[in-house]
Amino acid sequence: EVQLVESGGGLVQVGGSLRLSCAASGFTFDDYAMGWFRQAPGKRREGVSFISTSRDDIYYEPSVKGRFTISSDSAKHTVYLQMNSLKPEETAVYYCAARRGIYWFNEPDEYGYWGQGTQVTVSS
Repeated sequence: EVQLVESGGGLVQVGGSLRLSCAASGFTFDDYAMGWFRQAPGKRREGVSFISTSRDDIYYEPSVKGRFTISSDSAKHTVYLQMNSLKPEETAVYYCAARRGIYWFNEPDEYGYWGQGTQVTVSS
């Protein structure tokens, strides 16, 4: 059974930090590009950050670059998203996703596996 389980979301004040985790199981972790998307109420799903199978080809959505960091722990089959200096407009459900293949794409339809999502709320 393929599973992607997110954790680490919650309520944080503006300017605060959260670290999201995505624990993967049921597939060959190192054969999949991984990514984080987010979706706010009434908004389209937006790509936040992606990482290739080599874990050295990385993308950040321009508004989060310099504040967010994606990383991967192969031994733990886990992808992380460290989020610093959070803003109220970044309140959303954050989803972890996996794509079979070397490269990431900033397209939700490219990803075959999805987690349930974790709520991030940034209060002002």
